[in-house]
Amino acid sequence: MSSNRFYIETHGCQMNVHDSERLAELLRQRCAMIQTQHPEAADLLLLNTCSVREKAQQKVFHCLGRWRALKQGNSDLLIGVGGCVASQEGAALRERAPWVDLIFGPQTLHRLPQMIAARRREKLPVMDISFPEIEKFDQLPTPRTEKPTAWLSIMEGCSKYCSFCIVPYTRGEEWSRPPEGVIVEAQQLAAQGVREITLLGQNVNGYRKHNSNGEVLRLSDLIRMIASINGIERIRYTTSHPLEMDDDLVAAHAEVPQLAHHLHLPVQSGSDRVLALMKRGYTALEYRDRVRALRRAQPDLSLSSDFIVGFPGESERDFEDTLQLVRDIGFDQSYSFLYSARPGTPAASLPDNTPQERKRERLAQLQTLLSQLAETANQRRVGSRQRVLVTGSSRRNPSELQGRTTDNRVVNFPAPPDISLIGEFVELSITAVRAHSLRGELTAYQEQQRGEATLATPSSSVAASAPLTMIAVQ
Repeated sequence: MSSNRFYIETHGCQMNVHDSERLAELLRQRCAMIQTQHPEAADLLLLNTCSVREKAQQKVFHCLGRWRALKQGNSDLLIGVGGCVASQEGAALRERAPWVDLIFGPQTLHRLPQMIAARRREKLPVMDISFPEIEKFDQLPTPRTEKPTAWLSIMEGCSKYCSFCIVPYTRGEEWSRPPEGVIVEAQQLAAQGVREITLLGQNVNGYRKHNSNGEVLRLSDLIRMIASINGIERIRYTTSHPLEMDDDLVAAHAEVPQLAHHLHLPVQSGSDRVLALMKRGYTALEYRDRVRALRRAQPDLSLSSDFIVGFPGESERDFEDTLQLVRDIGFDQSYSFLYSARPGTPAASLPDNTPQERKRERLAQLQTLLSQLAETANQRRVGSRQRVLVTGSSRRNPSELQGRTTDNRVVNFPAPPDISLIGEFVELSITAVRAHSLRGELTAYQEQQRGEATLATPSSSVAASAPLTMIAVQ
């Protein structure tokens, strides 16, 4: 086995996936380590965890159980646990899994090289689950990527304290990065060929920070600044909170061409009574009003959401209110889950008399409705022309390419073998709908452009880098 290889397994949200990417870059640059996709080939195993739902937390200990056998066969193997479960469990994590060597939180992953050195030097387990703020981003290395898309964290933590949510306790209070650092990172990504940036935060539209001139900048200001960076042609942001969807951010959807025609805006329930129990801070009518404003600003906006089914005390009437909200708004894509009680949250102590079987029936009913709406929305795209950023090869068919539309739909299409389109925007005609994606073909216009580029190029190596003229489809 190589003595300098690491393996990372990631559970949870996009923030966790992004943290793992930054963690991998940190280990490569600061520790000269090599990443492997095989845990049995590594001498450092890292698990980046999620504790939003009980099932996700259970997966952590199942994984650690498998890794224990690897450690028994290799006394030099180090095992580290990071992320939200590490923050939530703390020392109790090692009591339950004493073979864990390193425990670090989402805000201390940048300290991992020092923690590894201390563990090897002192032969004792190391834990750091504190909540330093900007230090993390000051000490992480410059992001490196070869992909045309990238995530960019602009804020972390949460101060909303919804009654069901563990995030404020595992990631700390809400805080925003200085805008200067965000813009520099966006420029660095653009210089590496990134064409699409997704701004990340637990409540990303709650971004507030003074700039060097003392002015308070909001998410809408950051979007406008990033849109001015040469090479950045599409901007997304997630996850949003309805309370922070202010008028200026709504206006940005009408005024910034680079802003994608898709928004993930979790509502959680359509019942005012349940929303109050959840401490969401808005009513179903107020949510509807924000959606109407957004669709006036961007009529082609695709909207997705999150729903919790079976919240303690949810009645049949409450559930019907949720179904009606879904019908009224017509979400394109959504995620729905059974309520999962998290220890330490206010909702965990609420009385709950609804049988689990009835909760599962409600979830199935909601998911059926959401699936029907998604299928209808996808079918409406057939015959349309879509501007697609090509992100790589199709997962199922390597001879085809895959990309994503502005409204966040995956499209697979046959690829011309003589010109590389990865990292380019192309115009596709949508021809069919699949279970989780669309099928498309290059438009006749682009086929013509491809042919002209090929005829004008004396060698295939030059043809591979020949630019194509694209048509933007609004």
